[in-house]
Amino acid sequence: MYIAASRRSDQAGGIAAAGTPRRFMRAVPANVIALGTVSLVTDISSEMVTAVLPAYFVLTLGLSPLQYGLLDGTYFGVTAFVRLLGGQVADRTRRRKLVAGTGYGLSAACKLALPMAGSSLTGLGVVLAADRTGKGLRTAPRDALISLSTPPSELGRAFGVHRAMDTFGAFLGPLAAFAVLWATHDAYDAVFVVSFCVATFAVLLLALYVRDHREPARPRRAATLRAAFGLLRLPRFRRTCVAATVLGLLTVGDTFVYLVLQRNFDIPLRYFPLLPLGTAAAYLLLAVPLGRLADRVGRFRVFLGGHLALLATYAVAAAPTGGRVSGGVLLWTVLLAVLGLQGLFYAATDGVLMAAVGPLLPTHLRTSGMALLQTGQAGARLVSSVLFGAVWTLWGSDTALLAMGAGLAGCLVLARRLLPSHAPEVTG
Repeated sequence: MYIAASRRSDQAGGIAAAGTPRRFMRAVPANVIALGTVSLVTDISSEMVTAVLPAYFVLTLGLSPLQYGLLDGTYFGVTAFVRLLGGQVADRTRRRKLVAGTGYGLSAACKLALPMAGSSLTGLGVVLAADRTGKGLRTAPRDALISLSTPPSELGRAFGVHRAMDTFGAFLGPLAAFAVLWATHDAYDAVFVVSFCVATFAVLLLALYVRDHREPARPRRAATLRAAFGLLRLPRFRRTCVAATVLGLLTVGDTFVYLVLQRNFDIPLRYFPLLPLGTAAAYLLLAVPLGRLADRVGRFRVFLGGHLALLATYAVAAAPTGGRVSGGVLLWTVLLAVLGLQGLFYAATDGVLMAAVGPLLPTHLRTSGMALLQTGQAGARLVSSVLFGAVWTLWGSDTALLAMGAGLAGCLVLARRLLPSHAPEVTG
């Protein structure tokens, strides 16, 4: 049901991000706007914490790149184990909103637990793992709700609008963290407490405004773990999972790229939390246009194009600069290029892939299928983080980026052969 069609739609649209263009509000279902608002507020909270953790772990506590890679890998490793579980529970109970809300609530509680962990790496690791568990539980049910609330021909636009709203929150999060640190003279505990309050507000928005999708009941055996893995017998879905997982093995995490930039250009630590803003700004500007482009020219084509932007990111970030520099035209040129290319990568891949795979999956297993794909990606990102951290420790950051770029170029050739130029719709 569209926003102009009912009072409930107007209510959901009323909580959308300030400044969102009206034409986009009318073009997508109300439930997508409501979910986008929840994601926007949640990302303010999560990016407040994410923005300060890399500098705190590596530049304050003195962790090596390999140690940070292991810790960063827990982000993806934990979600790899719980995404499929969350998808299964959501499909079997047909309560996708409840499962997503549980994930949002768990992540909110973890923000308050961070200051309690103190400087203990074990304690911090446990809290971060629990936070990623919450993210793993909520992502597939949320994306399934977007897919099930939108006509198949407009999925690229819908996911683009959602990701744009989500990214607006990611843009505001580092700014909020910077403001809190500035006002409290670098009190990290204050960042964690404010983040918890914002995350709690997001859970309240989910409860009040998001509508569940309750298709007719099916026998429980129709949504089993065996049935979920049975989706891999669908040729196009199986090839998509293989391609996305292989590409994930060569995807370097944002925080590693920011650390490379900080070390190469001697960026002051107090400005480190602002680096994600460049990526978020590019993502925010490009998410909707690339989503609409994907609907017209093919979602898999845009997905592969996004990985070409990632390849360019590696090349620019690792390009010789004649030694460390701390300012000037070179610094700003490299920063704008790297952060802009990162944003282009996410805008062309994140929501676009979910829009591409949604129509390939039957309705009663859509959450499980999306979770299965996301599990493969998360597991690949775990391996990627550890691998990149190890290569950096042994041979340096620039060598590590160039090696990952060479591997990504080869995997793109393979992915191009695996992925179809267009995907037929599957219903039922």
